[in-house]
Amino acid sequence: MSTTLRKYDVFLSFRGIDTRRSFISFFYKELDQSNIRTFKDDKDLESGDRISPELIRAIEESRFAVVVVSVNYTASPWCLEELVKIMDLEKEKKIKVMPIFYGVNPSDVRWQIGAVAEHFEKHKDRYVPEKVRSWIQALENLASISGNCSCEWEDDSKMVDEITDKISKKLMIGKPKRSGSKLVEIERHMKNIRRKLDLNSNKSVRVLGIWARGSNCRSALAKFVYDNISQHFQSHCFLESMKRVSQDRHMSHLRDEFLGKIQGENRRVLLVVDDVNKLEQLDALADDFNNFGQGSIVIITTQDKQLLNSAKIDLVYEVELLRFKNVRKLFRQVAFNERVESVLFKATKWLGYLCGESGYEKV
Repeated sequence: MSTTLRKYDVFLSFRGIDTRRSFISFFYKELDQSNIRTFKDDKDLESGDRISPELIRAIEESRFAVVVVSVNYTASPWCLEELVKIMDLEKEKKIKVMPIFYGVNPSDVRWQIGAVAEHFEKHKDRYVPEKVRSWIQALENLASISGNCSCEWEDDSKMVDEITDKISKKLMIGKPKRSGSKLVEIERHMKNIRRKLDLNSNKSVRVLGIWARGSNCRSALAKFVYDNISQHFQSHCFLESMKRVSQDRHMSHLRDEFLGKIQGENRRVLLVVDDVNKLEQLDALADDFNNFGQGSIVIITTQDKQLLNSAKIDLVYEVELLRFKNVRKLFRQVAFNERVESVLFKATKWLGYLCGESGYEKV
């Protein structure tokens, strides 16, 4: 199976002189710590520079654009050009836009009044009418999208937490909510595994072992991780029940199936190999790991710790206890109230047999 690769989860559009060393610095750090791959332009454009091809590619390769409209945002023709590109993609439903009005009133932006009007009076003297109209239209479209306004928050940290949680949920990263909310144990494991995987890394192939005694637990967790992160890879493959499959088919057939799904060399690949119980099963696949591109990840699940040691897999996540309380009820409630994406509904299927009648399983 192959997917269109989005290099970034979030593209940050902002005016450097207003927010780079303050709000944006803090916001970017929170996104990065949440394993949300974010593009932040670290160069201030000089007078006469155009929006660079690099910036255009970054916008096109992002799933979300967070546009931070600050006091001097509309004074910058380059910020406005950036916004036009973002809103064009939003109109084509190729990117989701989240506005943040930082120190400005959204109505001032929408109707070009106050400081925004002053900025556009200068633009009209310097640029052709068609360009100015495109900037005004982009601003009006942006202001029509429900966003966050800094004046509605007691401090920036709470606003940043709220926005980061919202993006995480839309990306299905599964970042746990703050204390007092209902948590499903799998979210905690998901967060810990993402931290070990470091999806922002472009290093060579990394191999993670997931060890747990209960096969149902391993499979459910592995499948949940796979469905949550597979969109970050050019190719991805989930080889399930290796223990059972290797008894029924020759390993060379399994390798051919795997290579057929990966589709080509030097691609960023996610491979999950579930329920491994023999070193030979890994050996049959390992030679092909060298053909994977930078940033590729291989996840191995097993109940045999010694197998991971023998395979020289140093990065291991041990699941000692996995408890799910009222999972079906909770997931239905979340789906009804928050209209979560379909993967959340899929999770109930895996967790149903994992929970059993008792509502939890020790592993």
